[in-house]
Amino acid sequence: MVTNAALLALTCMDLTSLNNSDDRQTISQLCQQALTPFGAPAALCVYPEWITWARLELDRLGLNRVKIATVTNFPSGSTDIDRAVAETTRAVAAGADEVDVVFPYQALQRGDEHCGAMLVQHCKQACGPDIKLKVIIESGVLQSTDLIAKASIIAIEHGADFIKTSTGKVAVNATLEAAEVMLKVIRDSGAAVGFKAAGGVRTVADASRYLQLAEQIMGPSWVTAAHFRFGASGLLQQVIAELSGQQQAPLQGY
Repeated sequence: MVTNAALLALTCMDLTSLNNSDDRQTISQLCQQALTPFGAPAALCVYPEWITWARLELDRLGLNRVKIATVTNFPSGSTDIDRAVAETTRAVAAGADEVDVVFPYQALQRGDEHCGAMLVQHCKQACGPDIKLKVIIESGVLQSTDLIAKASIIAIEHGADFIKTSTGKVAVNATLEAAEVMLKVIRDSGAAVGFKAAGGVRTVADASRYLQLAEQIMGPSWVTAAHFRFGASGLLQQVIAELSGQQQAPLQGY
């Protein structure tokens, strides 16, 4: 059962490096990590300036099916819609397959729902029909069930292809409690929208709990890379260790 969870976690993973110190060597190493004996992750998530390099490196390794994800309006969740749209437009032009945009969650905390609605709508327009837009609601800052649900509903109603828990850059990131709220919003919406847990998912046991929750709410057939992702860095080594019959201490990181 654990091995099955490890394999599923691998195929649903957005292998992530979002550090200010990232350089060509860092991104090349990230791409190399995606080449495993057990299959490849769904995507690599990197800053916009590394989209082109990551694509070149993945193609060189024969990993042309691995998507390139990037981040915009990150990590602050600014209310500057024009800037978020411009960043998203540039990311798409650079070759991103998926864009993870930060919802203006602080504006929502102040009671402003319009800003988030317009930002998601216009960023989705910038993505077009072929590029997935994942909306990061920063659930660990929103905290309350009502605000997490509200941000999720706004994102879905205005074009999100996925809703995502966290940037990984705040004190509280993905939690099972937030995941449950978000998954139930997706279920109740009836929309073809996915879910991404990001930040703090570091072990196969962690991943398994999220997978089980998603299966309970959405059904087992729903939990594939088309609908479910983990944003993680250290998780990959834990998955490989599990699939190799080894054990390692969990790593620190996104």
